[in-house]
Amino acid sequence: MKHANAVKVIGAVVLILAMAANLALAGNPNPKVLPPGSTPYGKSYGEWGAAWWQWATSFPLEVNPVYNDPTGAFASLGQSGPVWFLAGTSDATAVRTCTVPTGKALFFPIINIMNDYPCPDPNFQPAPGQTLENFLTQGAHWYIDHVTALAADVDGVALQDLESYRAYSKMFYVTMDPSLIVWDPCNIGPAPQPAVSEGYWIMLAPLTPGYHTIHFTGTWLFTLEADGFDWLFTVDVTYLLTVGKD
Repeated sequence: MKHANAVKVIGAVVLILAMAANLALAGNPNPKVLPPGSTPYGKSYGEWGAAWWQWATSFPLEVNPVYNDPTGAFASLGQSGPVWFLAGTSDATAVRTCTVPTGKALFFPIINIMNDYPCPDPNFQPAPGQTLENFLTQGAHWYIDHVTALAADVDGVALQDLESYRAYSKMFYVTMDPSLIVWDPCNIGPAPQPAVSEGYWIMLAPLTPGYHTIHFTGTWLFTLEADGFDWLFTVDVTYLLTVGKD
């Protein structure tokens, strides 16, 4: 009888573990993606978004992985630690080929914004009594509220429920390369300046060694009230990755 009871207990434990695994999968529609409410490698999605911008704006325009890299030639610049950053584009399409060391998580924006301060426009100021962080966050919210399309796939498998991966940062400091003023008129580089980040982000768990394809695209559309001009902004990036040894 004791043996029979032990078998029943083991069977119950196996059933509970199986149920827990199914619930975990049900709670995360994208098993390869770390959940948006998690703190992978010690940072929230919003904090990784701030770190991504600090990385992305540190390179001069001629070798910048976001603004001037249609092929992936600059994808490995400045990469360190357990997380490898993939770059979006600035209203452009790119097909990038690069090699990523084994064991690296991959973090990238489907579409995002950095709202920084100060700017040449004298009206770009917090309202009386409003904190700078709240002012910048409010502006970032406005941009991301106008996102009209999101899509991402890994090795041909579409990621689901992308709206739940929206995240924003607290205020941080960024030191931009001065040459990036052509993309950001608020750039006062090389001096540090306050900023916030917001967007739709993906943190992929490390991929298996071999060849992988990641594709993501995002669009926002809004009307500039000053002139009634509709601004359509689209990111469309394909990464052809080789995950190999360091």
